[in-house]
Amino acid sequence: MLNIDSIKKGIVIDHIKEGYGYKMFKELGLHKVEYRVALIRNVSSRKQGKKDLIKIENKIDLDLNVLGIIDPDLTVNIIEDEVIKEKIKLSLPQKVKGIFTCKNPRCITSEENIEEVEFILVDKSKKEYRCEYCDTKTSI
Repeated sequence: MLNIDSIKKGIVIDHIKEGYGYKMFKELGLHKVEYRVALIRNVSSRKQGKKDLIKIENKIDLDLNVLGIIDPDLTVNIIEDEVIKEKIKLSLPQKVKGIFTCKNPRCITSEENIEEVEFILVDKSKKEYRCEYCDTKTSI
């Protein structure tokens, strides 16, 4: 049987949709860190059937917008002294900045090299956002 120890201080990203854990692990750059991390895939879950889970034995800054875009239904647990001190429920962010690039070649953001382009959520079910400059839609 696989045994993953509890962590004393750090973060547990829980309720990750099955199969999304590795993408999130890479997106957070956890494959390059020196501290202990665990990616656990296909964990049994009463709520989801199966889920992925990431344990990080370190306090790090997480971009909750990026996590919310990858999987808006996950939970971020902040751990101190082996106890959950805070639970953060995510949702799909209404606005995101600096995450997407506009796909419209005629958009001013392509010509002017604007890096921090804001995208506004227009369709939650399709995870569809629109560019603040040209209204071109993009989806996750």
